[in-house]
Amino acid sequence: MSTPIAPEAIRSAPKVLLHDHLDGGLRPQTVIDLAEASGYAGLPTTDAVELGDWFRDNADSGSLVRYLEGFAHTCGVMQDEAALVRVAAEAVQDLADDGVVYAEIRYAPELFTARGLSPEQIVEAVQEGFRLGERRVAETGRVVRVGTLLCAMRQNEGWLRIAELAVRYRDAGVVGFDIAGPEAGFPPTRGLDTFEYLRQQNAHFTIHAGEAFGLPSIWEAIQHCGAERLGHGVRIVDDITVAEDGSVRLGRLASYVRDRRIPLEMCPTSNLQTGAAPSLAEHPIGLLAALRFRVTINTDNRLMSQCSMSSEFTALVETFGYDWADLQWFTVNAMKSAFLGFDERLEIINTLVKPGYAALMS
Repeated sequence: MSTPIAPEAIRSAPKVLLHDHLDGGLRPQTVIDLAEASGYAGLPTTDAVELGDWFRDNADSGSLVRYLEGFAHTCGVMQDEAALVRVAAEAVQDLADDGVVYAEIRYAPELFTARGLSPEQIVEAVQEGFRLGERRVAETGRVVRVGTLLCAMRQNEGWLRIAELAVRYRDAGVVGFDIAGPEAGFPPTRGLDTFEYLRQQNAHFTIHAGEAFGLPSIWEAIQHCGAERLGHGVRIVDDITVAEDGSVRLGRLASYVRDRRIPLEMCPTSNLQTGAAPSLAEHPIGLLAALRFRVTINTDNRLMSQCSMSSEFTALVETFGYDWADLQWFTVNAMKSAFLGFDERLEIINTLVKPGYAALMS
C-alpha cells in the first residue's frame, strides 16, 4: 500500500522541470530592486507582497493584455548584464529550495536588447547566472543542474538567428531551442528552415503548441517541424473521444503522440489562467496520465502564477488522488525527456530521483 502523502513533504521530493520561463519567475523584491537600480518607472507598487499579488491577479484576470503587462515589467528590469546574472542565479536557488534537481529554463534573448546588449552578451550573462546559482546551491550540500532553452518569438522574424545561437552555445549549457508567443496566426511552419537547420546540427528543440490553438498547431509542430516535445500540448485531448460507457478512442494524431512517447510539457496553473482548461478537475492531465501519455508537470511562469513545482504537485495530489508513485512517474517522464545526454539523464534518475522517492515511500 502506498504511503499517504503529506503536503509538507512534497517540497522534499526530487523534481524535474522542463518548462519554466526566466522572465516569468522573478522574485517580487528583485523586480523592485532592479527597477530602482536601472531607473525603470511604472511598477504598480514597490511593496514586494503587493507586487507579487498584482502579478498573480493579472494572470488570473482572463485578460491577455493584463497578463502581458506583467512581462513588460519583468523584461523591463532585465536589460543589463548584472540584472540577468542576478535573475538567473536566483532562479536556480529558488528551484533548488523547491526540491528541483534538474530544470530547463527558457527565455527569448530578443526581449533583453532594449539597452544595447547583444544576443551573445545576453546568453553569456544568463549562463554566468545559472552557474553562479548552481555553485551557491552546492555550497549548501544540495544538487541542482540547469539547462537553457533559447526561444524565438513566433510573431517576429529572426528564428534562424536564435537557433544558430543555441547551437553556438550548446557546449556552454544551452541544451535546446523553442518558439514562444501567440500560436494563432503564427504557425511553426513559418520557420521550416530553422527546424531543418536544427536537425542538421543534431540540436534539440521543443515547440509551444496546443495551448491557445488546437490540433493543427500540434500536427504542424510534430509532422512538419519535427518537434521532440510539445510546450503544453493540452489540446491533444481534442483528438480523444470518451464514450458514455467510459471507453476511450484515440484519433490518429493522439495515437501518434502517445505511441512515439512525445512529451507533453503541461503547466496546470498557467493552463487554467490562459483558459486552456476550465478547472484543474477538468484538466486533460487526468485523462492523459491515465492513458499513459508522456505527461510532465511544469510551472511555466512562477511569478505570474504564484506557483512552484511543489504547489503544482500538491494541487494534483488533492485533485486526482495521486500518490508518491504517480509523482515519481511524472518526474521520471520529465527526466527521460530532458535535452541531456542519455548517460546524464540516467545518472540523475538513478542517483537522485529514484532514491529520493524510495525514501519517501518507505
